[in-house]
Amino acid sequence: MSSLTGLVATVLFGCLVASAATADQGDPILPSPPYDYFVDLPAYFFIPAVPGSPTQIAVIDHDNTPATNPTTSDGATLGRVLFYDKDLSANSTVACGSCHEQARGFSDARTLSVGFAGGNTRRHSMGLSEARFYQRGRAFWDERAQTFEVQALTPIQDPVEMGMTLPELETRLAQKSYYPELFAAAFGDPAITADRIGMALAQFVRSLVSVSSRYDQGRAMVANFNQPFPNFTAQENQGKTLFLMPPQNGGAGCGGCHATEAFVNDQNGPINNGLDTDTTVDQGAFETFGTPNFLGAFKVPSLRNVGVRAPYMHDGRFATLAEVVEHYNSGVQPHPNLDNRLRLPNGNPIRLNLSAAQKQALVAFMNTLTDSAFLTDPRYSDPFPHAGCGGATECIFVDGFE
Repeated sequence: MSSLTGLVATVLFGCLVASAATADQGDPILPSPPYDYFVDLPAYFFIPAVPGSPTQIAVIDHDNTPATNPTTSDGATLGRVLFYDKDLSANSTVACGSCHEQARGFSDARTLSVGFAGGNTRRHSMGLSEARFYQRGRAFWDERAQTFEVQALTPIQDPVEMGMTLPELETRLAQKSYYPELFAAAFGDPAITADRIGMALAQFVRSLVSVSSRYDQGRAMVANFNQPFPNFTAQENQGKTLFLMPPQNGGAGCGGCHATEAFVNDQNGPINNGLDTDTTVDQGAFETFGTPNFLGAFKVPSLRNVGVRAPYMHDGRFATLAEVVEHYNSGVQPHPNLDNRLRLPNGNPIRLNLSAAQKQALVAFMNTLTDSAFLTDPRYSDPFPHAGCGGATECIFVDGFE
């Protein structure tokens, strides 16, 4: 690229971002009465997936909703507006929903997300499906946020992601005509505070519960999840068996870390899954807790809607689910802190030695966890009309910026 071409591209990008900072995204379009955010959980969420198992407990027993912040329809409505409001970033170009896209299971197609000034985030954006059912209730890959209420305010203040201070945010939102009424409906009076912003965002995130996938449809037809699902193909049922069966019995053992029918990790928290032998560059949850058992360990997200959430892992290194499966099949590295579930009895990394057909079956099963109704549910969609773009009838998209 010539220096002149580079200069023109830089100026054009800067102008577009500056224009977006002043563009009017419009007022949110909301139904009256508000959407009902109550989720009718299926019966199997209330019973242990494997009776007597310390990890395959009932999904509902993993619920991290605090008594001080139950999810209400008014609270989740406010949270939805906040989640998609680009004015939560310093130059009004980035919202929470910019990096957590509904159609992608509230993850990001980019390996690293792009912040308000064009910088890259440190890690890949984690999907948000079933965040409510992570028993520890902590957030981020390194679990540095103790709750989703705390997590919700962290990207807003991050110098790369959204670049705001909380006092600036309170002042900005108070100047918008629609927020006082939304805060009053959610909390009983129109006061706009950072704590309430975090609470409303957390309510919206906890409302993101996926229960209408083909897996759910099949699960409702059988007594327990070990039985073949009538609506599955033979390949998908084979993949389910491999997923649930431990390696010593010929399976892949995926259910050991993606437990319960929310497919989330158990209360033991982040694990080292053998991505690298040396994790000096990113030490994961060790950076939060400072204890050796968390060296190179990362939070295990739910696999709900995993089929639409590429790329994968905390650094987005794998482009496909097939690559993820191959990692666990043949690529687990001998990190000193490798989780025991990924070790052979002699301590070496596990090698599953799956056939090509078995690996394909695992991918096919994971794709049954895609919930099309969830991915298009208007309750979770962007409420802003986005008719602005400086008054233009068409918007120009540059690297994801509108």
